[in-house]
Amino acid sequence: MTAETAEQASAPDNMEMDMDATNLPDNTIDPTTLTSRIIQSKSIQKEDANNEDDIEMDNNNNNNNTVEQPTFQKLSAQHSRPTSSKSEYRRIRCPAHRYTPLRENWEQLLTPLVEYLKLQVRFNTRTRSVEIKTSRHTIDTSSLQKGADFIGAFMLGFEPQDAVALLRLDDLFIESFQVTDVKILRGDHLSRAIGRVAGQDGKTRFAIENATRTRIVIADSRIHLLGSYGNIRLARNAICDLILGAPPGKVYNNMRNVAKRMNERY
Repeated sequence: MTAETAEQASAPDNMEMDMDATNLPDNTIDPTTLTSRIIQSKSIQKEDANNEDDIEMDNNNNNNNTVEQPTFQKLSAQHSRPTSSKSEYRRIRCPAHRYTPLRENWEQLLTPLVEYLKLQVRFNTRTRSVEIKTSRHTIDTSSLQKGADFIGAFMLGFEPQDAVALLRLDDLFIESFQVTDVKILRGDHLSRAIGRVAGQDGKTRFAIENATRTRIVIADSRIHLLGSYGNIRLARNAICDLILGAPPGKVYNNMRNVAKRMNERY
């Protein structure tokens, strides 16, 4: 047999091997690839084991180094205030036209400040002002500001029975504005605007107060409102309508609707 015939005889065998290699299914893995994957998986497992050991050592060190945190009892506002702190005080000036009402209602103003808020109160005749001071018996830290708001509301013209609500409720506010802030008026026009707000014998003012659950003080051309935020907004809108020239009948109708909605809400 010659060399050419030998090559021809061996050619079909090589072709069959190539065909078999190309016809291998996809899920078969080459032995070299399999061994490399096994080596890689063993190295990954070894790294994971080393990481777990490091984590356990860190946890053990942290547990050994932890110190129990101390627990303290809750303190009240009176005990949390430093004993060496100085007493605080407020000074509220008394206008000339409120000097006589202050003297007449002094007992009604003094009782809630001393018994309820535990404050020290005095009237300085030289400066004509009411001075309020905290003492060691004062429990709440906000009592001083509440007392100042209470006296300030009385100085604006509110009755003590109405101003004392500032001590009992936290959502009450006082808002003041000038009639001329709504519309620039002078002379008789300003007087008529104030008259429309007050009404005959104060009927319009009482109607607005009862409908909006507020208290209104008309001091010359200045108006003070006492109540919650939403109620003050309703009363202010009604007063602004009267200042701008709206007829009282229309304002009464609006106040009636407002009062009906508020009664259904609460």
